Amino acid sequence: MNKIIKDTIHANGIDIGIYTSDFENEYISLTDIARYKSDSPDDVIKNWLRNKDIIEFLGLWESLNNPGFKPVEFDGFKKQAGSNAFTLSPKKWIESTSAIGIVSKSGRYGGTYAHSDIAFEFASWISPEFKLYIIQDYKRLKTEETSKLSLNWNLNREISKLNYKIHTDAIKANLIPPELTPIQISYTYANEADLLNTVLFGRTAKQWRDENPEAKGNIRDHATIYQLLVLANMESYNAVLINQGKSQAERMSLLHELAVQQLSTLDRLELNSLPGIEKKNND
Repeated sequence: MNKIIKDTIHANGIDIGIYTSDFENEYISLTDIARYKSDSPDDVIKNWLRNKDIIEFLGLWESLNNPGFKPVEFDGFKKQAGSNAFTLSPKKWIESTSAIGIVSKSGRYGGTYAHSDIAFEFASWISPEFKLYIIQDYKRLKTEETSKLSLNWNLNREISKLNYKIHTDAIKANLIPPELTPIQISYTYANEADLLNTVLFGRTAKQWRDENPEAKGNIRDHATIYQLLVLANMESYNAVLINQGKSQAERMSLLHELAVQQLSTLDRLELNSLPGIEKKNND
């Protein structure tokens, strides 16, 4: 699992690291949280893991979220937990049960991290008051993140609009003979737009509207940031292909190749998969 540091929680004078590897599940540093209680955070974490209730909680979390979790090994820890002789380190827990909720890292950002569900449980054990400070700043980070995503969405939407103007100018210059009526010209624009819609979304604007009669706006208004980014690139590329005199069938094939290539790159960055790109119009 490659670690990507996202941000830092500032809770009552303590900086607490956060990372994610998939942009969905966030892992919070138990080591940093433990420093609120002691200068020996590893010992604090080990003491926490000695509790029977905690072992049962961790086992339930893994059972719900981790298909590879080893229940037999977990039962062994559960039977021993709470006894005076019982000790358990994060590394031993991870290696014995194939747990994913707690992660032990080395290097610059090393330490023990846990999924946010587990980290908040640990913070409650450290101090209910300190947990509230953590949650307060965590909410601030999530609000800022949502704001940035909204800004990026709007920015990419505007880029898409600008590229659409370039796109339609290319259509006007190369695909619309002077003798066509305004209705025919409008149809040609719609046809080219739906070429892009079909390549990227797997459906035309009308098909999307028929499937979503209650939705506000159009198919592109409901696109993700990443769909809009690919759409903007497709519009620019389509304008170039039109100027080169490529037929619509040729352009659709080339645009499909471009979209697949770019979406594959986004997939390698572990971004959410985008629907419909595998569908290709062979008309």
